[in-house]
Amino acid sequence: MHYVSTRDSEGAGAVTLSEAIHRGLAPDGGLFVPRAMPRLSIEDFEGANDPAEIAAVLLAPFFDGDPLAAELPAICAETFTFPLPVLELDGGPAVLELFHGPTAAFKDVGARFLAACTQRLEADADGPLTILVATSGDTGSAVAAAFHHRPGIEVVILFPAGLVSARQAQLLSCWDDNVRSFSVDGAFDDCQRMVKAAFADADITATRRLSSANSINIGRLLPQMVYYAMASLRAARQGQPPPGFIIPSGNLGNAFACLMTREVGLPVGEIVLATNANLTVAEYMDSGDWRPRVSVPTLASAMDVGDPSNMERVFWRYRDHAGVSDAFGAVSIDDAAIRETISAGPARWHQVWCPHTATAVRAWERMPAADQARGWVLVATAHPAKFDDIVEPLIGEPVPVPAEMQRLLSLPARAETLPPDPGALRARLLSV
Repeated sequence: MHYVSTRDSEGAGAVTLSEAIHRGLAPDGGLFVPRAMPRLSIEDFEGANDPAEIAAVLLAPFFDGDPLAAELPAICAETFTFPLPVLELDGGPAVLELFHGPTAAFKDVGARFLAACTQRLEADADGPLTILVATSGDTGSAVAAAFHHRPGIEVVILFPAGLVSARQAQLLSCWDDNVRSFSVDGAFDDCQRMVKAAFADADITATRRLSSANSINIGRLLPQMVYYAMASLRAARQGQPPPGFIIPSGNLGNAFACLMTREVGLPVGEIVLATNANLTVAEYMDSGDWRPRVSVPTLASAMDVGDPSNMERVFWRYRDHAGVSDAFGAVSIDDAAIRETISAGPARWHQVWCPHTATAVRAWERMPAADQARGWVLVATAHPAKFDDIVEPLIGEPVPVPAEMQRLLSLPARAETLPPDPGALRARLLSV
């Protein structure tokens, strides 16, 4: 299996998976994608039951011929060490809980998988590797936890000041040793722009080996396919039709992973992206006009993205508005609806929702009854305790904090403030 840039129509710059993971971003500024999509069947997964076993089967074709191929089972075993349960709601859809990892968000799986791959690739490297991460809330803390104390690797995190929850900010700032955190006086899009500028800066790349751990990195994206393979295989083994998925979406990495899972042949039904008041994707689905814009702050802050990077992969695969519209749908859920959904959660569903998961719940609740009955899995992307300042006033009681999160919340914060200027990050990277 080889990987090409979304901007390389001839495939002339094809690289191995290891090279794609190491580079993060293609030299022409595009995103790496598989040159050809493999095909799998339900029968291929016979005997694979837990997430690590399913991952090893699912991802084997993507590692075919790569130096990491022999390590894939060990990488999967190292990554999938916590549950990914599917809960059946009484009288409603199922919920795929992806927040049981170390930093209580779905990003933990991709970050841990990428760290396991990168550590093996760096075993004989000459000099340290710097991983740059722009985060709208959860990616940075997951990457920090996954790479913390790993020798030969430095992590640099940029997050928008005041536009993440207080607990998210703490989880982004509590690291030491090989992790540096920067609070940027701007939006997530500014953070993402600063990271992309660093990759394009010849002075920086001449002195530092750079890589990325955002969902622009194919090594972050591939393991997220396991969520949808696991849930769809579960339905098939129970004699159920292919489930549809409603996915809270910001930068569209998790959504594209679901699309890839269906592309390889697994029984994934309809896909709906639940976005917040950042309307870029939802408006495109309605009008066919792609109009990226500055993001606006919402309660679902990790989804505050006005120019989602992974839409480039979507356009590469589905080409135009007609193709994209056939692939998935999208709805926008505003803050008022998020508040209502969280408030009603304990009484209606006996569940406490985070603001991001609430967008998926609300998207399902807005469906006509006939559509609801087709069978859906809502993707719960973060633990509500990360958003206590939003959730607790709405439900009128405290949200229990997972033990590992509690430990991280007790550590001192160490973030440095930066203006939303690529030159400011450049200066920091060149000064060390």
